Amino acid sequence: MKLNNFKHEVDNILNDVKKPITYTGNEVNSVHKDLKEDTIRFALAFPDIYEVGMSHIGTKILYGLLNSDEDVWCERVFAPWVDMEEQMIEKGIPLYALESMDPIKNFDFVGFSLQYEMSYTNILNMLSLSHIALESKDRQEKDPFIIAGGPCTYNPEPLADFIDIFVIGESEKVIPKLVDLYKEWKKSDQSRESFLKEAAELEGIYVPRFYNVEYNGDGTIKSFSPSIPQAKPVIKKQYIDNLDDEYYPDKFVVPYQQTVHDRISYEIFRGCPHGCRFCQAGQIYKPVREKSLDRILNDIDVLLSNTGYEEISLASLSSGDYSKIEWLIRELMNRYDKYKIGVSLPSLRIDSLSIDMLKEMEKVKRSSITLAPEAGTQRLRDVINKNVTEEDLMNTVSLAFNEGWNKVKLYFMTGLPTETDKDIEGIADLANKVVEEYYKVPKNKRKRGVQVTVSTSCFVPKPFTAFQWVGQVPTEEFNRKQRHLKQSIKNKRVRYNWHESNLSYLEAVFARGDRRLGKVLKRAWELGCRFDSWNEQFDYSKWEEAFVDTNINPDFYASRQRDFSEILPWDFIDIGVSKDYLRLEWEKSLIGKTSTNCKIGCEHCGMMGFIQEKNINSNLCFNKDLKSYGQSTDKI
Repeated sequence: MKLNNFKHEVDNILNDVKKPITYTGNEVNSVHKDLKEDTIRFALAFPDIYEVGMSHIGTKILYGLLNSDEDVWCERVFAPWVDMEEQMIEKGIPLYALESMDPIKNFDFVGFSLQYEMSYTNILNMLSLSHIALESKDRQEKDPFIIAGGPCTYNPEPLADFIDIFVIGESEKVIPKLVDLYKEWKKSDQSRESFLKEAAELEGIYVPRFYNVEYNGDGTIKSFSPSIPQAKPVIKKQYIDNLDDEYYPDKFVVPYQQTVHDRISYEIFRGCPHGCRFCQAGQIYKPVREKSLDRILNDIDVLLSNTGYEEISLASLSSGDYSKIEWLIRELMNRYDKYKIGVSLPSLRIDSLSIDMLKEMEKVKRSSITLAPEAGTQRLRDVINKNVTEEDLMNTVSLAFNEGWNKVKLYFMTGLPTETDKDIEGIADLANKVVEEYYKVPKNKRKRGVQVTVSTSCFVPKPFTAFQWVGQVPTEEFNRKQRHLKQSIKNKRVRYNWHESNLSYLEAVFARGDRRLGKVLKRAWELGCRFDSWNEQFDYSKWEEAFVDTNINPDFYASRQRDFSEILPWDFIDIGVSKDYLRLEWEKSLIGKTSTNCKIGCEHCGMMGFIQEKNINSNLCFNKDLKSYGQSTDKI
C-alpha cells in the first residue's frame, strides 16, 4: 500500500520555522513498518509541542505497546507551533504523522492524551489542521475515530461534542481490546455507528453520543442516562493489576531536539498511599502497585543500552514511597556510577528523603532539591491532609545543606479552602527558616550561597477529590494573595514565582464543567485560542468574548459551591473511591482532622470493594480487612 505523504512539501518550509527538526521524524528507535492493505493505523496525538509530548511517559508506553502488534502501525503527531501552523495552512499541508508524514485523516484512529484542561483548544486546532470535522456528529464513514485518554477524561464532558470514544482508566488495559474489536469490525463492512455501539460495550469505554443529559431550571444536572442498551449507566475505570506482568517498552524514541525531560523516565510504581485532599491523581490512580526490583533493574539496563541516555528518572506520584527506594538507588548508582549516569527522583515528599538517598544521588549530579509543603502553616496542612510538618521540612533541608546542596525549590498553593492571610504569611516564614537552616551548616560545608525559590500555583478544585464541591477563589483574590506574599518575602535569598490566576480560573471551569462548555471551546478556538498554557499565546480577553458569545457564565462552573445532593458531571464514572468517603474527608478538613495513609491504616475509601469485584488479590490494598470495605467507618 502506497504512502500519501507530504515529505517534499514539508522539506520546503522547514527553513521558515523555528526548531525544524521537531517536524521531520526519523529519530533513533522510531518505528517504520511496511504498510499493508489491512494495517491498522493509529496516530498518538499529543496536544502540545514536540518537546513536551516527547517527555510524556504514557505516550512512550502506548507507542511501544501498539507497535508490538504486527497488524498495527502507531505513529506520533504533535501540535505544530504557530509559525509551522501558518506555513502549513499557506502551503496546503495537512497535519501529518512523523513516521510516515502521511495525513492523519487517512488513519483509523487518532488518540489524544488529555493531561491538562488548557490544551483543549489545541485538540480542536489539530483536528482542523487535519481536515477532520471538529464535532463527532459531523464525521463521515471513512473518517478516523477520535479517542482520548488520560487524567482529564475523569471528567470528559466538556469534550463530549468532539471525541468519539473516551478511555476511562489506564489505556494499556483498554486500547488493545478496542483495536482487536476494530479488526473484526473492519472485516464486517458495517457502519461507523455500529462500531461505536460495539465499543460502548467494552469495560472502561465511554461514548458520549449515547448518553442524554437533562438540566434543571437552575442549570444543574437533572438526569444523566444512556440512550441505547449497549451503553453502560456506570463506567468503571480500568487499571493494571500486576505491573510486573504488563508491557513496558525496551526502547524509547530518542529525539534530536532536547525535550523537557531529556532522560529515561522509568515508572517504578503507580498510585499513592497518601490522601492529600486536593490531589486528584492520588484518588484516580488507586490502588498502589509496585514493580519488583528485578523488573525495574532489568528494564533500566535494557533502556540504557537502547537509548544512550545519561540520566535515569524514577517516576511515580511519590517516588520516595517505593518500599525499597534506598536499595534501588544504591544499586543503580553502583551499576552506573562509572558511566557517569545519574539518578533523579522527580516527586519526593518532604518526609521521604534520607541522607543515604542524598549521598547516592550526589555521586554523579547535584542539582536543586524540590519539595512541596503546599501550605504555609500546620493548620492549613492539616486541612489538606498533607501530613508533613515544619520539622520534617527543616530536617530534610538540613540534610541537603550538610551534603553540599545549596538550592531548594518550594512549591505551595494559594486559595486553598479556609486559607487566611496568616497562612500566606506562613509561606514567607517557612522560606526564611529554610535560609536560616542553611547558615547553621558549618562554613566549610557551605557552597557559595543559598538560593530558595518559592513557587505558588492557584488551587483548582478537581473531580474525585474531597474538595470537588468547593468554589474556587475569585481571580481578584488570587491576585491579592500573590501581592501579599510578594510583599511578605523580604529575604534577598528567596525568589518568588507565581501562576497566572486567569489561567487557573479557566482550568477550574473545564475541570468541573459539563458538555454545554463544548460550544465555548469551539468559539474560543474560532477566536484564535490555542496554546493557552503558554504565556506568550494566552489571551484571556478571547475567552471572555467566547463566554459572552455563547451566553455561558463561567462562574457557574468555577466559583460556585456545589451542593452534596447535586448530580456532578462525572458521577457516572466509578473510580473505586466512594462519594461518601470524599464527603467525609471534606467534613474532616473543616475541623483540621487528618487521615492516615494506606501504609499505616485503612480509611475505607471503597477501593477494597472495587478490587474484590474483579476477584483480584487483595494485596493490591495495604489493608487486608474486607469487613467494612466500601464505606468509611470513621466518625468526626
